Parts: sequence; C-alpha cells; structure tokens
Amino acid sequence: MSLLENRTAVITGGAQGIGFAIAQSFVEQGAKVVIGDLDLDAATAAAEKLGGRDVARAVKANVVESADWDTLLAEAVDGFGSLDVVVNNAGITRDATMRTMTEEDFDLVISVHLKGTWHGTRKASAIMREAKRGAIVNISSLSGKVGMVGQANYSAAKAGIVGLTKAAAKEMAHHGVRVNAIQPGLIRSAMTEAMPQKAWDQKMSEIPMGRPGEVDEIASVALFLASDMSSYMTGTVLEVTGGRFM
Repeated sequence: MSLLENRTAVITGGAQGIGFAIAQSFVEQGAKVVIGDLDLDAATAAAEKLGGRDVARAVKANVVESADWDTLLAEAVDGFGSLDVVVNNAGITRDATMRTMTEEDFDLVISVHLKGTWHGTRKASAIMREAKRGAIVNISSLSGKVGMVGQANYSAAKAGIVGLTKAAAKEMAHHGVRVNAIQPGLIRSAMTEAMPQKAWDQKMSEIPMGRPGEVDEIASVALFLASDMSSYMTGTVLEVTGGRFM
C-alpha cells in the first residue's frame, strides 16, 4: 500500500515551487490533494497536472482569511471524504533592513506566515481531532533559527511558526493529531536563483554539502512527516539545509 493511500491532504501555496513538489509527492503516494493558492488559475493548472478533479482540486484561498480556510478544508472533507494532512506552506517575502522596512510590510509577512499557519493548524486540528488522527506539517525556515539580515519580518514569522508548532503539538497529541515543522535552507527556485550572484555565493559558502537543495528534497521530508513513517513524532522541527548553520 502507498504511504498516503485513502488520505486527503490540503496544501497551501501549492501551485508552484515547494508546495507543488509536495502535492506531487503526495499524489504519487496515493493521496487526494486540495491546493489552496491566491492564484486560482495557477492552482487549477497545477491540479490538472496532478490528474484533475478525481485526484486534485484547486481553491482560491488567502490564508489570512478565516472564511477562506473554511472553504479550503470543506473541499477536502466534502469533496474527497476526509481531512488527513494539512501542509501550511504559503508564504511571501518583503525583505528590507529594519531601518527601511515599512510597518505594512512587517505586518503583511507576519500575517501571511504566522497568522495563516495559526488558522490552518487551528481549523485543521478541530476537524482531525474528531477522527482521532491527522498530521499537520508547517513550513518554517532556517531564517527562523538564525535570523537573516534584511528579514526581520520573515525571520520573526518563521521563528513564530516553530513556537506555534510545538504548542499545538502539545495540545493535540492526546487527540491523535501530530504537528511537526520543516526548516528548509537554500532551496533552488525561481526566487532564489534571481538573487544577486554575490548573495548566492555567500549562501553557498555556508553550506557544508556545497550545493543548494531541490524542492523534491523538501517534499520527501514533508511526505515522511505526513505519513505513518513518523507516527511517533510530534513537535519536531526538521532542518533540511545541507548542514548550513548546524
């Protein structure tokens, strides 16, 4: 039997990048998936790539909005019959030094990452506790461990996700719901490859394995945490960084 046979997963920010790679790995292991994304056209295209409505569905969702979460989770329960896994992956960046960062950009990044993950964790666990099982995977970042120059907002939000994950894990453990987090390091994507060469080289010099990670390498860890392979793990934060900042 495949690792996620007869299970339904909701993945935010699932139209591209890490989120889509996670969705793809879940489908390959037997799951049905619901992709939540601000860009409905991109989410719909992603769902089609994964096999269409029998396997994957797209929902326009702003993770900051409570009502959007209700719609997103209902698509899993009503459309596929259960809610077994939620991956809180959606995120944005608004990088600037503290001196130049606007209050609006601070609030926005905190809201999307931290409040969005809180909504997803809270609402998903309320459904999962009724079934006495479920797995929630929150995507943090190495920035939440060490802090990055020009990312006070992002680093604070990603550190907050770690605290939220641990608190939620303690609250939900006796209900059979596991909550874990992943902290990716430098992962090859359109966004990271667009950074200045000097910045890229600096980050590469900090990685003992001498290379960036690939989105599939985050997806495989998400699959592990979503499946019964990690059945005795909760409140755990897994670093996927090539050894950067051990």
